[in-house]
Amino acid sequence: MQAGTPTTELGFEELYRAHWHGMVRVAILLVDDIESAKDCVQDAFLGLYGRPLRNPEAQLAYLHKSVVNAARSMLRRRGTVRRHLRNAELEAVQAADHSVLVSAEHADLMAALRQLPQRQREVLVLRYWSGLAEAEIAAALGIRPGTVKSAASRALTALETKLGDLR
Repeated sequence: MQAGTPTTELGFEELYRAHWHGMVRVAILLVDDIESAKDCVQDAFLGLYGRPLRNPEAQLAYLHKSVVNAARSMLRRRGTVRRHLRNAELEAVQAADHSVLVSAEHADLMAALRQLPQRQREVLVLRYWSGLAEAEIAAALGIRPGTVKSAASRALTALETKLGDLR
């Protein structure tokens, strides 16, 4: 694929096949709901389809940023709905394949991860799950690399404290 040309259908299909599952895993760690995670990823890929990017290598960074932004939007919408429907509590039902994606031995870690502030959770997910470098995380989240470092440090300390309390 050449720089400056729209994503070709073949290149897009290859990108989709290679990264869809990984992006869903990132999204599920951010929104904690498989169907919502799939929606976030689908929206990210739709935003990329046919879009001209100057640098084809930027596609993966674009996808990460789009997934994070979609997850943030989804969480904001959920918060709004919950505030307006406090009296009508709906019981959360997990998807049938939830146990496959999140195995039992990770339940405590997942619970502790969900308790972290949003930015700290995003930094850890992008760093340790997606394997992004500091600069890539900073670009995906629209923050400075120093903020990535401090958020990761605070998050790891909080996780260590929470998980240590469980033992």
